[in-house]
Amino acid sequence: MASSSGNDDDLTIPRAAINKMIKETLPNVRVANDARELVVNCCTEFIHLISSEANDICNKSEKKTISPEHVINALESLGFASYITEVKDVLQECKTVALKRRKASSRLENLGIPEEELLRQQQELFAKARQQQAELAQQEWLQMQQAAQQAQMAAASATAAQQAGSSQDEDEEDDI
Repeated sequence: MASSSGNDDDLTIPRAAINKMIKETLPNVRVANDARELVVNCCTEFIHLISSEANDICNKSEKKTISPEHVINALESLGFASYITEVKDVLQECKTVALKRRKASSRLENLGIPEEELLRQQQELFAKARQQQAELAQQEWLQMQQAAQQAQMAAASATAAQQAGSSQDEDEEDDI
């Protein structure tokens, strides 16, 4: 099937991936660039063919997601039944690897601490944080109170000094 959109690069497998596969499969064989390009195009076409057939099978079974079974059925209906055993083996291997990855990435399981203990520790940390926040708020309030008292005392001192200064001025006027 030829692409009519002109965006062939959007619908192809990366050439680096194909080159790596060719080198791993045929380490002592030189492959011409146009042959590599042909392999890329064939791979792209094969994937398009299988995915289209799998999509049709998926739609016929009134599903919205293509499953591995749909792909296996597509291989069979397109005459690639000889690949099904290998495909099932690869599928099982992928599932095993994915399961191992999920287990390895689960930090809770790797800690070896029961979930109840983790929840208790979390609650303890929250309580400490609340206590620290309350103490900080209390300290800020006390500092504001002290600043307000100092401001009042300063204002009172200024007022007293002003009154004392004005009473001296009156005494001096009386002396004149």
